[in-house]
Amino acid sequence: MANLNFDATNVDISNNFDPVPEGDYTVIVTESEVRETKNGAGKYLNLSLEIQGGEFHGRKLWDRLNLWNSNAQAVNIAQRQLGQVCHAIGQMHVQDSSELHFKPMTAIVRIRKEEGRNPQNEVRGYKPAANGVASQPPAAPAPRATNAAPWSKQAA
Repeated sequence: MANLNFDATNVDISNNFDPVPEGDYTVIVTESEVRETKNGAGKYLNLSLEIQGGEFHGRKLWDRLNLWNSNAQAVNIAQRQLGQVCHAIGQMHVQDSSELHFKPMTAIVRIRKEEGRNPQNEVRGYKPAANGVASQPPAAPAPRATNAAPWSKQAA
C-alpha cells in the first residue's frame, strides 16, 4: 500500500483521444526521433507536434516521415513533407531534426478512417504560419526532393 495524499479536485479527467476536426492548425515540433520501421528494413523520422492556440491548444499530433525506406514512393512522400516543413519554417538546410523544433507553421490535418480502427488524425502537409496564425501557402511549389538523405546524422 502507498500513501498518495492525492487531491483529484483540480485534475482534468477528460480522456479525449478523439481526433481534432479536419482543418489547418498552427503547430510546433516539440520532439523528433529517428525510429526503425516495424519490419526493421527502414527508418522514419517521428515528429511530435503540438497545436498552438485556439480550441485545441496543447493537443498532440504525430507525423512519420519514411525517409529511409526501400519503397521509393514512401521516401519521395516523406521528403516532400520534410521539404514543406523546411519551407514553412524558413529553414532550407537542416543538419539535425532538432533544428525543426519550436518554430510555428501550419499543419494541414485530415481524419483517416480505416475499417476496424478508430479514426485518427493524419498530417497531409505543411505551410508557413505568420505570427503564429495560419497563412496562405506559398505561390510557387517547393522544389522536388532527391533521394539523398536529408541530413547526415542518423540516430539508431
